[in-house]
Amino acid sequence: MKEVQVISLGGSLIFPDNIDTDYIKSFIDLVREEVSKGKRFIIIAGGGRLARRYQDALKEFDDESEALDWVGIHSTRLNAEFVKMAFGDMANTQIITSPDMEVDWNEDVILGAGWKPGRSTDYIAVELAKKFGAKKVINISNVEYVYSKDPKKYPDAQIMKDIDWDTYLGCIPEKWEPGLSTPFDPEAARNAKSLDLEVDIILGQKLEDLRKSINNQDFDGTRIK
Repeated sequence: MKEVQVISLGGSLIFPDNIDTDYIKSFIDLVREEVSKGKRFIIIAGGGRLARRYQDALKEFDDESEALDWVGIHSTRLNAEFVKMAFGDMANTQIITSPDMEVDWNEDVILGAGWKPGRSTDYIAVELAKKFGAKKVINISNVEYVYSKDPKKYPDAQIMKDIDWDTYLGCIPEKWEPGLSTPFDPEAARNAKSLDLEVDIILGQKLEDLRKSINNQDFDGTRIK
């Protein structure tokens, strides 16, 4: 039976300012190589700049939290559709939009996206790891490490490379909000802790470190478990 890998693909990598086709090509090449070694992939797409642009625009008409969440959710689904099409025949034609969704998955790759208000794509990644028996979630984005506090506000923030869930939860806000930017969202983190799941935080551009994480080797980033 092929080993299942769950990757939370940050929207900042898909759509940093415009669609980054060069990055997606390199990412797909890596996944293809790992598939040839007997692995399967669940890839959950985030919303990134696309979601935030829509959310910022919507605030001029409706700043209600659920409305902002829904426009973000649909942004993740558009990103997932794009990545699915880029994978071609390697990817299942469906996109998982709920952890309860029944899928007929015979291909080596399947995409996932946002579910419902109050649940981030990180949360979906954790739920799908649970459902498909993965031992960890690999979170790739424009964040390189977990820090002891926000490094943008505090120059003395310390890099943390190997931490437990209680330490991580003490460094981030307690509550999820639409557009929240943390390495891994609070609800997803609490869920991962309850499942004794590992989460690896890796800068998306460091594809060799992603490869190392996939193969359970030491990598440059933060391991939470």
